[in-house]
Amino acid sequence: MKGLFWLLLLFALAVVVALAASLNAGYVLLVVPPWRVEVSLNFFVLALLIGFFVAYAALRAVSLTLGMPAQVGAYRRRQLREKSGQMFQDAVRHLFEGRFGQALKRAGEAYDAGRAPALAALIAARAAQRLGEPGRQQEWLEKAKQQDARNEAATLMLEAEMYNEERRFDEALAALQRLQGKQGRHIAALRLELRARQGLGDWDGVLKLLRQLAKRDALAPELVSALSSKAHLANLARCGADREALVAYLRKLPEAERSLKVVLAAVRGLAAAGADGDAQQLIEEQLEGNDDEAWQSELPAIYGSLAGADQLSRIARGEAWLRQRPAHAALLLALGRMCARQRLWGKAQSFLEASLAVEETQAGHLELARLDDQLERVDDANRHYRAAVAPNTLK
Repeated sequence: MKGLFWLLLLFALAVVVALAASLNAGYVLLVVPPWRVEVSLNFFVLALLIGFFVAYAALRAVSLTLGMPAQVGAYRRRQLREKSGQMFQDAVRHLFEGRFGQALKRAGEAYDAGRAPALAALIAARAAQRLGEPGRQQEWLEKAKQQDARNEAATLMLEAEMYNEERRFDEALAALQRLQGKQGRHIAALRLELRARQGLGDWDGVLKLLRQLAKRDALAPELVSALSSKAHLANLARCGADREALVAYLRKLPEAERSLKVVLAAVRGLAAAGADGDAQQLIEEQLEGNDDEAWQSELPAIYGSLAGADQLSRIARGEAWLRQRPAHAALLLALGRMCARQRLWGKAQSFLEASLAVEETQAGHLELARLDDQLERVDDANRHYRAAVAPNTLK
């Protein structure tokens, strides 16, 4: 419909022009001595229009001819840009595919073509690291640093990540510190720092980072708990049998980070240091919570093996627990040990026999054998010694 409209408009214009030309009787006289030329006005206008279009076409042809080298150069640059873009994409794809040799080659070509040179250098550095070529890796890292300053953070992050993978934790921390001085620390940088501090054994630093990441919900709670326990266990191991160091560390240990593994390690350390009173208090705090996992652990057994502090108060506390857990073999064994230590022979025998009735263990038979030895019941002692080494004795 639109084409038909323009066609009708063109015919109408032709009719108007034809009518105007037929009614025009004017003429144009051109005098160039000794010549005189007289032409109609219609012919002169037509010739003028034709001349204009011919001149325009000639000038356009000259312009295009003179501009052809520039157009060829622009075309070549456009082709190179498209080709370099393809090189860069191939480098990224090869890197993710694990074809590190091809990734290194294509990234080098993209770098030479000037296509995102800083990023191309980073890809080449990562590919060289995967290929186990530290010399080329460092060379490409240096090239990346010489490019656009906007890519400095990316360069430092990749550098820290690669140093972590190579267990060069000091250098990884140095790169992260440079990053912090320029752009601060974000979650990914904190995770890299966490890995580096783990590698260096800086467990106080690990705990600090874990608390920061936990506040930002940047790590799974299970992972935070596991790493926190690992850090506390390492710090407790460093304290060794130093009672003052152990007590001071436990005082500053947050309640939320007192996992069962940490408490067990602390109790063992305190017992080894002769701090039976502190160990007793820590065990009682853990068991008073009625945590089934704690009751299934070694805590009741350790509680019964503590030789120092107030034995009678521990026996009373154990008997109170026994009313809540009357069939707990480890608690019965602990009570038997404590009663034997206080020479309460009858109660000790009763508790130990009850423990064996619930669960037959090597420790229970040995305790009864020692008790019978002290009471000079040789036959009973020998029977329990034999039972302690019998193959069917579970524990």
